[in-house]
Amino acid sequence: MVLNRTPWLSSYPKGIPYTIDPKLYENIPQMFDKTCDKYGERTSFVSLGSSITFKLLKEKTDALAAYMQNTLGVKPGDRLALLLPNMFQYPMSVFAGLKCGMQIININPLYTSHEILGVLRDCKASVIIAFEANIPELLKISDQTYLKHIIAASLGDIHSFLKGAVINFTARYIKKIIKPYDKARVIPFTKCIAEGRKLTLNQHNADFDEIAFLQYTGGTTGKPKGAMLSHGNIISNIAQARTFMQPILHEGEEVILTALPLYHIFAMTVNLMFAFSIGAKNILIIDPRKFEALIKVLQKTPDLTIVTGVNTLFNAFVNYEVFKRCNLSNLRLAVSGGSSVQTGVAKRFMRASGGIPILEGYGLTECSPLCCVNPYTHKRYNASIGLPTPSTLARIVDVDTGEEIWDLNKDGELEFKGPQVMKGYFDNEKETENVMHDGWIKTGDIAVWKEGGYIRIIDRLKDMILVSGFNVFPNEIENVVSQNERVLECAVIGIPSKTTGESVKLFVVKKDPSLTADELKTYLRDYLTGYKMPKHIEFVEKLPKSPVGKVMRRFLKQNRLNG
Repeated sequence: MVLNRTPWLSSYPKGIPYTIDPKLYENIPQMFDKTCDKYGERTSFVSLGSSITFKLLKEKTDALAAYMQNTLGVKPGDRLALLLPNMFQYPMSVFAGLKCGMQIININPLYTSHEILGVLRDCKASVIIAFEANIPELLKISDQTYLKHIIAASLGDIHSFLKGAVINFTARYIKKIIKPYDKARVIPFTKCIAEGRKLTLNQHNADFDEIAFLQYTGGTTGKPKGAMLSHGNIISNIAQARTFMQPILHEGEEVILTALPLYHIFAMTVNLMFAFSIGAKNILIIDPRKFEALIKVLQKTPDLTIVTGVNTLFNAFVNYEVFKRCNLSNLRLAVSGGSSVQTGVAKRFMRASGGIPILEGYGLTECSPLCCVNPYTHKRYNASIGLPTPSTLARIVDVDTGEEIWDLNKDGELEFKGPQVMKGYFDNEKETENVMHDGWIKTGDIAVWKEGGYIRIIDRLKDMILVSGFNVFPNEIENVVSQNERVLECAVIGIPSKTTGESVKLFVVKKDPSLTADELKTYLRDYLTGYKMPKHIEFVEKLPKSPVGKVMRRFLKQNRLNG
């Protein structure tokens, strides 16, 4: 029997090619320059009520690059760390660094100084551009790093003089999010732009395979690993996304909401690189946890066409009744990535939005990140991560034997191969060998094939619960619980059991305060077999989440109660 090792191709929408030309651009700065030239007077980014055109963005970016090149003496191969939330300076810094031939390292601004130190020491960055609020802690550890220069970015830097002054005064003296620091040890971002305007930029023409990003992953659970992503990896991923969605994209007219942090790989590639390449207007949200403030932004953005998010954000859209409070009549695309969307959330979002399905996708930091996405032709949520993108190969392998699985609904570990796959982990051959072999990368996710080559993620391999020898996957239980209208949020972990090895523990945030554990168990018995039933149910006020909004099961495990 001849196996079909590309079953997903039969489900591609008509006219979508199976492969891409990865060299859509020679390098990322070329993409940046061509886009800015094409859409010069259009708005590129909006933040805190101000906007900046593509033309002005290019001018400031080139000035920053010229300053770093001429005054700071950076050269190709040097590393630029970014410690920035979603503010104007983020895209400027990324593209300026790449124009100098630098490698970009994104660092979560919510990291502790210990976590920041771990990344800075590993990547050996020589320059860092940091949000002003992070500067005091950064200065405490800077002498333990390879940093030569620290550039401080303030919230009001890129706004008009008067508005910028008001924004900075509010941040420093009213909200007091900016603590005092030694200003003699840092370079103001505004100084870089002002002095850089007088200098000449000798733009580096990067090779397609040259490293553009060291994107760190796993830094909070051990030694951080920097995925080496080339210009070609990112450009290939842009080309894959554009090819798969091309029939419904209106280039130069899209408006995208960026509530996810740009330092995260999903938002960095999809919301920054992909959206930028199609000339989209980008609405930057600094802190999406302040949801009422986000709603005020949405009320002023009736032209919004695309929303990207994770389960938490889409759940908030429903619970805060966004579609009743805001005019989102132009919204056409809702794309999910970063974590699985729970079935209950997807159904409620579709009802609330008047029929907009969440198109769930899937990716890895190590894959730049996009590997799969549901076609734009889908009219309802299907609980799958969709189809491999053009020029991407996928397979599911037996965890024990390594043999390929092509039968439907038989689970194994998901693997990918394609032009978006990283070059390896920076300075870490052992970890690279653990996840990469013959061009394939192991995802650590358990998945199954569905009809038409669709892939459904069952759960993370490391999160699987073993109850009396039976495999139990938290996602399956969470999906059932999420469909209970009296539940706001939920999460499942395994805890030690003297009788069954492990047992299932369910954490629930109530939507209806009167909900009881007995009522939940009665509800679940209609959907779950005995060994999958939670033996312990704990009601909590909130669940621990990453800055992206992903529920952090490991924190629940660290603080678990054995019941």
